[in-house]
Amino acid sequence: MPYILSIITYIPLLAAFVILFVPKDQTKLIKYSTTAVFLLDFLLSLPLWFGWGQAQAAADSAHTLWVFEEGPFPWITSLGASYHFGVDGMSMLLVLLTTLLGVLAAWSSWRYIQNREKEYYIWLLVLQTGMLGVFCSLDFFLFYVFWEVMLVPMYFLIGIWGGPNKLYAAIKFFLYTLAGSVLMLIGILVLYFRTPLVNGVHSFDLNSILALHLDPALQWWVFAAFFVGFAIKVPMFPFHTWLPDAHVEAPTAGSVILAGVLLKMGTYGFYRFAIPILPDATLTWLPFVLILSIIGVIYGAMVSLVQKDMKKLVAYSSVSHLGFAMAGMFTLTVAGMKGSILQMINHGISTGGLFLLVGIIYERMHTREIKLYGGLAKLMPVYAAFFMIITLSSIGLPGLNGFVGEIMILLGAYTMPSYLIFSKSLLFLLASGMLLGAAYMLWMYQRVFFGEVTNPHLEEHVKGHDMTGRELGYMIPLVVLALWIGLYPKPVLDKMDRSVAFVMQRLKPAMERVEAAKALKPPALPPSAEAPTAAPIPAPER
Repeated sequence: MPYILSIITYIPLLAAFVILFVPKDQTKLIKYSTTAVFLLDFLLSLPLWFGWGQAQAAADSAHTLWVFEEGPFPWITSLGASYHFGVDGMSMLLVLLTTLLGVLAAWSSWRYIQNREKEYYIWLLVLQTGMLGVFCSLDFFLFYVFWEVMLVPMYFLIGIWGGPNKLYAAIKFFLYTLAGSVLMLIGILVLYFRTPLVNGVHSFDLNSILALHLDPALQWWVFAAFFVGFAIKVPMFPFHTWLPDAHVEAPTAGSVILAGVLLKMGTYGFYRFAIPILPDATLTWLPFVLILSIIGVIYGAMVSLVQKDMKKLVAYSSVSHLGFAMAGMFTLTVAGMKGSILQMINHGISTGGLFLLVGIIYERMHTREIKLYGGLAKLMPVYAAFFMIITLSSIGLPGLNGFVGEIMILLGAYTMPSYLIFSKSLLFLLASGMLLGAAYMLWMYQRVFFGEVTNPHLEEHVKGHDMTGRELGYMIPLVVLALWIGLYPKPVLDKMDRSVAFVMQRLKPAMERVEAAKALKPPALPPSAEAPTAAPIPAPER
């Protein structure tokens, strides 16, 4: 299908425009039609998966990495901005994840959202267009436009339909991400002004920027600007403080999209831009990024252990899981990078599922306090079974999706070239994150679902109200995906091959220079082989 990426990206925006003219009192029409649009968008994105082999062969014959490429077409010629869409294996998987979670987010909102429904679904559709545009853009100017467009719908989704502290959380989210965006824009402009002039203007096109040969000192500063912008979005420690507030206050669908898609914008930015464009700076920054990633893994897990609110616990778990993904990425090994990309997909499935499940019980009890539950498995056995599967997916049980990504990241950490980091043993701290992840998730599950029912209101509101058909409908796809990726991840991993190979090819010259520089240094003598101390020179006789 020609221009399939543009069709997928702009159908939600077109639907949002149409819904503007639907009367506000037609709430059923609005929510049903919005969900149908999201479903249509997902179905239209499926040819990206099933037609991948043929499309990739066409890209290979054209000697390009980009598949389903559109353009570049002239857009703002006075600035050198073009309309250029395309995906590789990594961004294609993220597009599919975005369209799937869009359907589930809209479907899960039918009962949760009871006021200003028209505006809510319009912002949800606009947000979908912004997210898809980020993953498809191959022009830096176009990418930045979509990046900024994303912020506005999420700000309103949190600020209008959020919890008691929604305004604080919305403003904090907006200011943090806007600050990172401004620094990222500075880095983009530095690269823009280094591209050669064509008809008197520079270029924002990604291919032109990838062709640059930048001085390592300049790369360092551009990487610093990109690092802050993308690290806030991940979010990495210590830039994570906006995330728990945003997750806790956001409506269920907002939390699902925030965890499942928006947090991937940061990791995507590192893969797509920072690492391949700035390979020398990547190696310079590598120890710092790895240390922050490991701190994030352990810190996020330990803070999750002491949370009293289920949603806040899941929010802090995102800091830990995304720290794991960042560490895998910066092992700069094929296994680590593929594990990192897979973990990005896995996080969207498992954490998105956890937020949906917490939303289900919140609709019945209107509280997320762990201490107010207990014995829930007796009252809602089907719900308990789904919660257990997604919980085990999150902690990486073998046979489920989380295990494959985590084991590949650990393998990448173990096989990482020793010349890339001063203390390779730091990476083995990642294993403790897996243990802590099992601890806080299983402890929460034990307190919520096992034991006796001690809260009389729980039995009153929950007994006889297990999962409905609608709730089963939007949870079953996530369980199926968790099992499929866990048992047979090869089709997903194969899609990443060319993307990871491209990044490794971009890094290879810089890595060879670092290895050669390390080899030229004389090896340090072990204590047993230290040179003997020279005998003192006797003083001359008087």
